[in-house]
Amino acid sequence: MIAVVRSLVAYVLILGYIAVAGPLGLIVGVVLRSKNGMYRLGHGGVWLALALTGIRSRVSGREHLPGTAAVFCANHESNVDPPVLFEVLHPRLHVLYKAELKKFPIMGTVFDVAGFVPIARRDREKAMASIARGADSLRAGNSFLIFPEGTRSRTGELLPFKKGGFIMAIEAQAPIIPVAVQGGRDAMRKGSAFVRPVKISVRIGKPVMTTGLTLDDRDALIARVRDEVQKLLDEGPLWT
Repeated sequence: MIAVVRSLVAYVLILGYIAVAGPLGLIVGVVLRSKNGMYRLGHGGVWLALALTGIRSRVSGREHLPGTAAVFCANHESNVDPPVLFEVLHPRLHVLYKAELKKFPIMGTVFDVAGFVPIARRDREKAMASIARGADSLRAGNSFLIFPEGTRSRTGELLPFKKGGFIMAIEAQAPIIPVAVQGGRDAMRKGSAFVRPVKISVRIGKPVMTTGLTLDDRDALIARVRDEVQKLLDEGPLWT
């Protein structure tokens, strides 16, 4: 019952925040051209959502965070992974996301203004154009978050990695940072809209460099990064 009440209160307050911050974010981003302002509003909303739902996180490996633009490559086991990683990895993290999310009007517009890059997975030509756009953004100094499994793992086992984010990193010659996130699976049970408090562990691995690599090296790169993510997962959660 506590989880139900907490979730209802959280939904009401978060929707209220979105109703105010969404239009304000568009004004800040489109009219004032302030991406910093948009990110402050975004982080404020994420912090509010995590705090209201009782989701806490611990992070290890911050010493591996690079001083340059990078691609953060994370596993994906729950709906709470994206907001937690958005909050803890980088103050201005861009996201390579599924184009289907653009059907939500305010969300799609805010994502576009923020410089997030949609991937139309069923249209190879559009997907490659998006990857090229992401590579240009990386070269301009923007870091990205990718979930190469493409969907949430229902078992906790790593799914096969898709190639798009790795091609983007190779084209930009940007490092890839392996990330393992654990603990979010119990936040939302199958078929339930209620969010339960959970403790999230985020392990950040050493950068995998792409300097000098070409597209011919992408499969080997994918295998190496996937292996690094698996090693981080095998270390287990940070909470005792």
